[in-house]
Amino acid sequence: GGGAGPPTPPAAAASASAPALVPPGASRVQVGEATVPFRPEWNRHRLTPRHTAYLRVAEGCNHACTFCAIPGFRGKFRSKPWQAVLDEARHLVASGVRELNLIAEDTNQYGMDRRDGKGLAELMRELGKLEGLHWMRILYAYPSYFTDELIDEIANNPKVCKYLDMPLQHINNLVLLSMNRPPQDHTLKLLTKLRERIPGLVLRTTFISGFPGESAEQHRELVNFCKEFKFERMGCFAYSEEDGTPAAGLPEQVPDKVRARRRDELVSLQQRIGEQFAESLVGREVDVIVDGYNDDGWLIGRTQYDAPDVDPLVFLTEPTDPGVPPLEVGQVRRCVIDGNSLFDLEAHPIA
Repeated sequence: GGGAGPPTPPAAAASASAPALVPPGASRVQVGEATVPFRPEWNRHRLTPRHTAYLRVAEGCNHACTFCAIPGFRGKFRSKPWQAVLDEARHLVASGVRELNLIAEDTNQYGMDRRDGKGLAELMRELGKLEGLHWMRILYAYPSYFTDELIDEIANNPKVCKYLDMPLQHINNLVLLSMNRPPQDHTLKLLTKLRERIPGLVLRTTFISGFPGESAEQHRELVNFCKEFKFERMGCFAYSEEDGTPAAGLPEQVPDKVRARRRDELVSLQQRIGEQFAESLVGREVDVIVDGYNDDGWLIGRTQYDAPDVDPLVFLTEPTDPGVPPLEVGQVRRCVIDGNSLFDLEAHPIA
C-alpha cells in the first residue's frame, strides 16, 4: 500500500479507508429510520491482528452526498451508547489490542445526537486512560463538526495519533455543490486550522475523479490544489454510478476513459508527494507498531502516520545493538528510520 492507497472498489470512495463499511456482496435494504440494535464488536471474530482493532462508535449518516447509497440502508446517524463504546474498548485492550481505529460513517459527529454533551473529544480523553492502549486514530472524519475541543484533544493527547483521515471528494465549488458536500472555503479554512493547531499532523483524504459534469478545468483545479496542499496520504477513485443515488441520474456523465485518466494523474502526483514525505522521515526517531511478517518473510510495522491496510509500511530489521531486545509482534518500539523505498520506510529499533 503506497501513499496513494491500494485500489479499492469505487463504491468505497465515500469512505477513505479500510474496512469496507458495506461488506462486498451485502444485500442493500431500505431501512428508513433504522433502529438496528448495536452489536458488541469485541466478541466477533476479528480479521485484524490481535494488537489492532476497529472500534465503531456510531451507525448511519445524516448527510445526503449525491454519490453515496449509505444513508439509504444504514439509516440516520446514531451514536453508540457511551458506556457500550467504553466497555468494548476495555474488552479489546484487555485482549491485547494496542491500537484502536475509531470508525463510523461520520466519526467526528459522535455524541452530537445526544443531550449529555459527551462528544468525540471526551471519548478520546476517556479512552486515553486505558492502560495498555498505545494509539487511537480517527478514520472517516467529515469536514464539519471539528470543535476546538476536538482539535485540542488530537493535538494534546499523547495517545491520539497525529493523523486524520478526512475524505474531501473534490475541491471545486460547483462539483462540491453537485455532490452536496461542504463548500471549498469551509474546507480550506479547516485544513489551515488543523495544520496550524496540530503540529506534525499527517492528513489522509480521498477524491473522486470524473464526477458527472466535472470539466477539464475543474479537474485541473483539483490537481493544482493537491500539488499545493500536499496531503501526506491520498486515495483517488474514478467515479462509479451507484444505483438509486441522485448522481447516477445526472446528465453529463464523464466517459469512463476520461475518469480513469484523471484518476491516474492524481494517483501518480500523490506517489511523488508520498515519496517526498517518506524521505523527510529518514533519520528521525519514531514509534513503530510491529504488525508481523509479510509473504516475503519481512517483519513489517507502521508509524502513527499509517492506518492499517491502506497506508505505507515500515520494513524492520532486528536491532544492531545487543542491548536492545529483539522485536516482537504487537509491540510499539522506538525506531530510527534508515531509508525509504518509494513511500515505504526501512527502520531498526533502538529501544
